[in-house]
Amino acid sequence: MKIAVDVMGGDYAPRKIIEGVNLAYEELGNLIEIQLVGNKEIIKKFPISDKFSIVDTSQVVSAGEPPLEAFRKKKNSSLAKAVELQKIGKADVTISAGNTGAAVAFSILSLGRLEGVDRPALATFFPTKKDKVLVLDVGANSGVKPLNLRDFGVMGSLYLEKIFNFNNPTVGLLSMGKEDTKGGKSVKEAHDLLSEANINFIGNVEGYDILNGNANVVVCDGFTGNAVLKFGESMVDFILSEIKEGATKNLIAAVGGLFMKPIFKGLMKRVNYEEYGGAILLGINGITVICHGKSNERAIKNAIIKGYKFYDLKVNSLIQENLTT
Repeated sequence: MKIAVDVMGGDYAPRKIIEGVNLAYEELGNLIEIQLVGNKEIIKKFPISDKFSIVDTSQVVSAGEPPLEAFRKKKNSSLAKAVELQKIGKADVTISAGNTGAAVAFSILSLGRLEGVDRPALATFFPTKKDKVLVLDVGANSGVKPLNLRDFGVMGSLYLEKIFNFNNPTVGLLSMGKEDTKGGKSVKEAHDLLSEANINFIGNVEGYDILNGNANVVVCDGFTGNAVLKFGESMVDFILSEIKEGATKNLIAAVGGLFMKPIFKGLMKRVNYEEYGGAILLGINGITVICHGKSNERAIKNAIIKGYKFYDLKVNSLIQENLTT
């Protein structure tokens, strides 16, 4: 299996990206073939296996660059080439921690969509009291049709079942109330379509249901999903900073913090994006794993392993089969 890695994308590129690739290769070995895509002279400054190939590029898509502008003007960027390798059959998976919007645009416009998929969706995990919940879309589509939300539910259900071994995962539609009469017209129509789909649809769910783990998959439009994602990330940072600040001002709190340290450590592991290895773009005619911009070597390693499993289990074929029958 051939994996193309955008070495120049991400806040800690290229060092942490390359270190993550090395870790993934240690774990998967000859099951994967790595192609490092980026500036060759920079890449060669870091220790890499002689089994890795390098695809030299001269451009980089910056974090704040408009996606469509990047697609038009950055044809020789590390992101563009990493996706292009899939298009021409020289790679099976693309990994990038660069500009999320650009990674979505390059993937959809270069690779196209699976038959039966109108809108691909960006899917990522949130920790819950019970296990984890897959939320989609979290940023690929700001506006969607009811049929798109139905498709998100089907794709998310298959993804959890095949990659993470969830048995008959439950699917909920994010709305402003649990009653099927709540929500706008699109949400109400999507509710009906999801009810008819061959999935374990449990109806509408609300915001608090996400962290409570009341559904394994939560479906929403990309604008809402991205807002929930960013709010969740900020709340984790906020709570931890408040705890640390309180411990420095109060001796009793500091002593208590020492006893609570194992609990905090376990919590941090559950909420840490590194453990989940990035978001996968479901519904494209290929495989793109988009990592957090702050991804370190562990996050990159897990993203590569996620991409490997997705390819190995032929999840795209299952999605296409379920959306065209």
